[in-house]
Amino acid sequence: MKILSPALSQLARLRMGRIEHFMQYPLQVQQQVFQNLLSAAQYTEFGKQYGFSNIFKVDEFKQRVPVHNYESIKPYIQRVMEGEQNVIWNTPIKWFAKSSGTTADKSKFIPVSVESLDECHYRAGRDVFSLYYNNFPDSDVLTGKSLVIGGSHQVNKLSADSDSYFGDLSAVMLQNMPFYGNLVRTPDLSIALMDEWEEKIERMAQAVIHENVTSIAGVPTWTIVLIKRIFELTGTDNLAEVWPNLEVYMHGGVSFTPYREQFKRLIRKPGMNYLESYNASEGFFAAQDVIGEEGLLLFLNHGIFYEFMPMEEYGKEFPRTLQLHEVEAGKNYALIISTNGGLWRYLVGDTIQFVSMAPYRIRVSGRTKSFINAFGEELIVDNTDKAIAQACEATGAIVNDYTAAPIYFSETGNGGHEWLIEFEQQPANLEQFITVLDGTLKSINSDYEAKRHKDMALCRPTIHVMAQGTFTEWLKSKGKLGGQHKVPRLNNERNVLEEILRFVGKH
Repeated sequence: MKILSPALSQLARLRMGRIEHFMQYPLQVQQQVFQNLLSAAQYTEFGKQYGFSNIFKVDEFKQRVPVHNYESIKPYIQRVMEGEQNVIWNTPIKWFAKSSGTTADKSKFIPVSVESLDECHYRAGRDVFSLYYNNFPDSDVLTGKSLVIGGSHQVNKLSADSDSYFGDLSAVMLQNMPFYGNLVRTPDLSIALMDEWEEKIERMAQAVIHENVTSIAGVPTWTIVLIKRIFELTGTDNLAEVWPNLEVYMHGGVSFTPYREQFKRLIRKPGMNYLESYNASEGFFAAQDVIGEEGLLLFLNHGIFYEFMPMEEYGKEFPRTLQLHEVEAGKNYALIISTNGGLWRYLVGDTIQFVSMAPYRIRVSGRTKSFINAFGEELIVDNTDKAIAQACEATGAIVNDYTAAPIYFSETGNGGHEWLIEFEQQPANLEQFITVLDGTLKSINSDYEAKRHKDMALCRPTIHVMAQGTFTEWLKSKGKLGGQHKVPRLNNERNVLEEILRFVGKH
């Protein structure tokens, strides 16, 4: 491995020139991506339907092509899944990423073209290492193995007579990965693609404890589960003793804010680094380019054309969207993408905020459907993650997961927010935890503060402490146990919270 590593690390460093190009010329690069996408798809059925061949300006594109959610673009995708080609993209699509970013019962099948694999997902993966080397030129990260904690769906045929396949994104990427990619990752495919998550964690722990792991990539919740099992097997409580050469944890999928202190306790090593990325089934959008600073560098030359919809436009039939030169820092936007996998003006479902304009850096602030605004408080996940982190710091608590929903007005009381919180380590004083949580929300969200004034609209938060493992068991009961499935942090309705409470009451 050390023979191969210098070549790989040199390639990673050389990529920085292309990254710096789109950082310096973002608008020109995005315009080129836009033209390339329309040129490639102009003779597809979708392209002919909307006249791609005579669209030359972005404004024309916006006027002709409606914004799509999954349900509205699904009929096109379904035809491709049934074997038709040249429907939404001009090259054959044989792979579909099964996506379930929420606990909704229906899965999404995102088309994955050769171009979206090569020019988006794999290119962005290489760029992450380029950015890391740019921060740490003397890094030895590629002298060892990268522990990849992916999803839990095997690759499956769409039907018995089909030559098309589906699986979660990590499974699709692993099946199509260039040989050199598999040389630097662990565990092997027989474990990485296991479908049964609990057995997978056990097999993975057994397989990787003797490897020279230098980097870890995965969502925080399942990474913690794996680390704890490794501790049981090795008798230590510090991952640095298992892997002394470990130097970076690459995380994404959910905010790292509530987990940061917990990871510092699990990996007690000077110089341990944390790198955030924004990777979804629809595309690999961004990654941290300056370690230790807020903001993810938006990847602009990876086959994705971006639009940004102000949240006040959400739900409109013809929403107004912005291009890069029109956005403002600190405002919430819904992310809309057109991709080299055949998604056109597709509403991803995430909300982002810009933290920098030169270069364009973003942070994920929440989901378009993950918020509480029952009383005009406009509470988003970014707010609640920060409040949880502050409450933990003040009380010595560690939170594994949480969900919250509104308490509606009744004849006997005002509204409020009800929280279900699962602690790894309970706060020394729960009332103090609630006070700090509430106070932090007031300090960072003026709408929440106004509604909390003298308890006139919103009362003090109500918190139920959940037993450890509650959320995992609930997800398991729904057949949603695995890397991509997450407990929805915020809900504007009470259905998820009440479902969990009913589940707890039965067990």
